[in-house]
Parts: sequence; C-alpha cells; structure tokens
Amino acid sequence: MNLPPQTAVVFAYHSVGARGLAALLANNFDVRLVVTHQDAPDENIWFESVAELAQLNDIPVITPDNPNIPEVISHVRSCRPEWLFSFYYRNMLEQELLNIAPKGAWNLHGSLLPKYRGRVPINWAVLHGETETGASLHRMIIKPDAGRLVDQEAVPILPNDTAVMVFHKVVCAAEMILMRSLPKMQSGNFTEQVLDLSQGSYYSGRRPEDGRINWQHSASKIHNLIRAVAPPYPGAFFEIQGKNLSILGSYWRNEPAKSQKARLYWENDRCYADCVDGFRFHITQLELDGESLNAGSFVDCFGTSELVLENI
Repeated sequence: MNLPPQTAVVFAYHSVGARGLAALLANNFDVRLVVTHQDAPDENIWFESVAELAQLNDIPVITPDNPNIPEVISHVRSCRPEWLFSFYYRNMLEQELLNIAPKGAWNLHGSLLPKYRGRVPINWAVLHGETETGASLHRMIIKPDAGRLVDQEAVPILPNDTAVMVFHKVVCAAEMILMRSLPKMQSGNFTEQVLDLSQGSYYSGRRPEDGRINWQHSASKIHNLIRAVAPPYPGAFFEIQGKNLSILGSYWRNEPAKSQKARLYWENDRCYADCVDGFRFHITQLELDGESLNAGSFVDCFGTSELVLENI
C-alpha cells in the first residue's frame, strides 16, 4: 500500500544536499521548505546547487544567515513538517528547531560515525591516510554528529585519491543510504543504534594556512596533505627563496628516495620530492603564483633543477 506524502523541511547545501533533496522527492516526500546558504562570492563553487533543484520543483527557498532566529523558526513551524532533514547544511540547528518535527530531525554526515565527527570529515580522513570512510544517516541532537545511527555506507580511499575524488564516492554512498532507509522510516520500520563516541573523535574546520608543507615530515604524510587539500580546495604550499610554491597534485608509488635529504628535483621531465624518511613521491602539478611550472620554467625561475628543502 502506498503511503500518502509525508511533509518535510530540509536544511541543505552542496552536492550531498542536492542529492539528499532529490532522494526525498523520489520517495514522495512533500518538501515544503528548503533552507540553504547564499553562495559566497569568494568561494569556488564546484558543487551542485540545492537552491536550483528546489526551484525546479517549485519548493520555497530561504537563505538566512542564522537558522535559529525566531523568524526562521516560525517559518519552519508554519510548514507543519513531520520530518526535518539536514544534508551538509553548515550551521548548527538548536533544540527549538529540532523539536518541531514529530518524526524527528535527521542528518547525513560524511564519515563512518562515530569517526570524524565535526567539520570537513572527508579532508581529515584523507589527511590521516585512512583507507575507507563513508556516509552516515543519524538522528540529530544538540551534540554534533552524536545522535543514534540509522544506516551508513563505506567507500574505499585509494592511496592516490584526492579529497574531491572521495567526496564524489561519499555523495553516492549518501544517496544509497537514503534510497534504502527513507521507505523504512516512512513506514516506521527502522532501527537506531547508539553511537559509542569513545570510538571516534571530533574535528574542527580547516583553513588555507593548514595546507603549509613541513618538509621534515615523512613522504607519505606530505602526500596525504597534498591530496587532502588538492583542488578544488586551496592546495598545499611552501615558501622558498622568497617565493610561494603550490603543490596541487602528487602521486605515490612507495618509491625509495634518491638521496637522504629533503629536496625537490626534476628527473626525466618529472618533478619529484625526496623526503627525510627515505621515500619520494611524484609531484604532478606544481605552480608558482598561479602559473604551472615545468622543468624548463623551474630552472628559469630558480637557476637550478634541484631545491634542497632544509628547515622548511
């Protein structure tokens, strides 16, 4: 027997937000309001638009700076939602909002909870060299990413995956979770699992400055940093001879270094970094002031094909 449409208000942004909204519509939810963010003028917008999808479906959209003010709470309450969903919405929702929907408030998070609670979980997972992450659907409570778990889906992180590659896998995982969980939730035939928060950690957001490379670290740790902040994120960088070099791509093959010192050099028209732990990686994209460097332009800039990276 087909259930009548159930009402929902959705707080959403980014590609996970768009796919989450699409999954609700595919499961016959009556989405009465979408709360999203204005795209920041200085942000690289490389992801799907929740607002555009809502407009295609004639769903009202609002973009408050703070969702917890009385005007927004009143607006949400007037929609009489049975459900409230948050899909990659960037602001915390306070208890007064969470209490509005009688069937609960539910969040999609980009990790295998309780691991990597908090901000930018995919970037943190790649930075730490994890071999898997995923998406989790859980009940929202005031403590962030701590409510009972409904479902989760794992995805692999390969040694040369960048954060954005993993992000696209997590988007698919999130959609899979919703498509199998929403019908159960609508019928009331689902279970929840208490999260053991002692088995995970909470992480804060990251800034462009956090992409600075310390050449006293191991090759694998530096490679993980590079791929964690590779475009469309700001990228990894370091300064030498008064110049700011950005490493926007790297490739790891578990190769031994050619020397015992940290250095950046060219070999057979490829750029490599030898590291202090005796391993090296291939630098696939190197830029100076936004301009890509090849072997020739590197020598033109520095007068040599090798830079020693001591004390950097």
